[in-house]
Amino acid sequence: MTDFLAMGGYGAYVWSSYAIFVIALLIDFLSPRLRYRRVIADLRGRLKRQQSRQEKST
Repeated sequence: MTDFLAMGGYGAYVWSSYAIFVIALLIDFLSPRLRYRRVIADLRGRLKRQQSRQEKST
């Protein structure tokens, strides 16, 4: 098993590249979801401000 993990002396390069790839996939997966939450929160805030302005003017 240790021979497999060492990969002929190149294990550090191989496993670090796998780790970087997985991190990039996670970022690619999570960033749109986080952006969606921020956009929704921003729209809700704008809607509340708009509604409060309309209530004050009426």
